[in-house]
Amino acid sequence: MRMSVCRVYVFLSVVLLGAMAVPSTAAAQYRSVPVEGGIAENYHIEAAYGWWDAKPELIVNSESLGIIGTDVDLIGDLGIEKHRLGKFDLVLKPSKKHRFKYQHLPIKYETDAHRVTREFIFNGQRYTIGLPVTTSVDFSSDSFGYEYDFLHFPWFFVGAGISMKLTNMHVDLQSPIGAEFFKQTAPIPAFNFAGRGYLHPNLSVDAEISFFRIPSSIEETIKGDGSYNDFDIHTTYNFNKYVGAQLGWRKTTIFYEAERDSGDLKFSGMYFGGVVRY
Repeated sequence: MRMSVCRVYVFLSVVLLGAMAVPSTAAAQYRSVPVEGGIAENYHIEAAYGWWDAKPELIVNSESLGIIGTDVDLIGDLGIEKHRLGKFDLVLKPSKKHRFKYQHLPIKYETDAHRVTREFIFNGQRYTIGLPVTTSVDFSSDSFGYEYDFLHFPWFFVGAGISMKLTNMHVDLQSPIGAEFFKQTAPIPAFNFAGRGYLHPNLSVDAEISFFRIPSSIEETIKGDGSYNDFDIHTTYNFNKYVGAQLGWRKTTIFYEAERDSGDLKFSGMYFGGVVRY
């Protein structure tokens, strides 16, 4: 969970400039008509884009032809390196207490001819020490959800909802002994709780948690297991009702087990970005 001091300074500078840029006429309006709650709640469409400095932890296991695989650390064994991820959020708000949410999170990593440092078996193929392997992985996801704000006041709200997360699982290994890949798309339902509070008409703090775990009673029936957890906390400085800047921290964990394939994926770190509303 690292973020350069430079980016923090840039973010704080933008916030300060935005605050200084608020016209004095608007300040006069605030004095004549007291603001009740946050200035950024009266909208119908909200779009946000952020850069997530996520630290990955990626363990996968794939069986083929009855040959049991071993746990493969995509970072330690295959040289996957951390890089900044982008994320896009869209919120449609037809009325005060109802929100429809969409999020696109592209998670892709690649390495070129990394030499294996530990022997392992993936998709029925044995990879020996020193073998050069080119790796491509894609864990991108799209989430669709609905939220109802059962508590809604001028200075804060609390809501609950449900969502469906479509997560792509694609691991591709290319080496002199051949090409092996594992691919699957996992639909993951989730329960969501979210809240927002205003410390100032222009400054808000948000927290959201999403989670799901396959009940143990049906694991045998579906021949699989899985869980999903996501926690997001961020602050937004709204220059006006239309534009704002965000700084936050997020952690996502995904575990799946299907037949004899499994994966344990974790991402956590700071992010920053901007938001526009209409």
